[in-house]
Amino acid sequence: MIEECLAVEVRVSGDDCPLAEATAATRTPARAEPPQLRADGNVLLRFGAPRDDEFAAHLDADDQIRYLHRSRAGVRDTYRCLSKRPCVVHELVSAGLLVEDVAYRDGDATVTGAVVGHEVLRGVMETAGETVGVQLSRTYPLREEPDPVAGRFGLTPPQTEALRAAVEAGYFAVPRETSSADVAAGLGLSKSAFLERLRRAEATLYRELFDG
Repeated sequence: MIEECLAVEVRVSGDDCPLAEATAATRTPARAEPPQLRADGNVLLRFGAPRDDEFAAHLDADDQIRYLHRSRAGVRDTYRCLSKRPCVVHELVSAGLLVEDVAYRDGDATVTGAVVGHEVLRGVMETAGETVGVQLSRTYPLREEPDPVAGRFGLTPPQTEALRAAVEAGYFAVPRETSSADVAAGLGLSKSAFLERLRRAEATLYRELFDG
């Protein structure tokens, strides 16, 4: 039995799937559940985004999208649809990536998930290297027990890690006890990558607080 499971983060750029195109055209970010590829090649999608009629209209006008349904809750919309175009994510899934979350922003996607063992990771890395616009950003050991904060609030492992490191380092203290650059360095990240994860984590927590 393989005991080691690794968390993986992949950045995807240049994908022409409907969600990537919609976020690039409207600047509205979206967060999707793992896409489900049907036997006929079509993809079932469920995703959420801040309420934006332009974003919804762009998707509705896309001939790659069928059966688009939009439901509203608070300041966010939840969408369900059928896409006639599979995205790059499915190539990574075929290589062994267990996708947990896909976040789209300005046409790019951040895919987080896990792989079971280094052999599978090697296959995912090879696939990422062969696919235009795909870069393996980071891998790290997955905790044996699920993180209670991530499970309760819907944070991804990288978001939870960034938020936890910021709290422990005194980034949120008044007055602030450390800088974003120092916290980022401790995580082995660039300052911009750390701040992006932190903002995503904060946005997720605020949505849970106010939508609830």
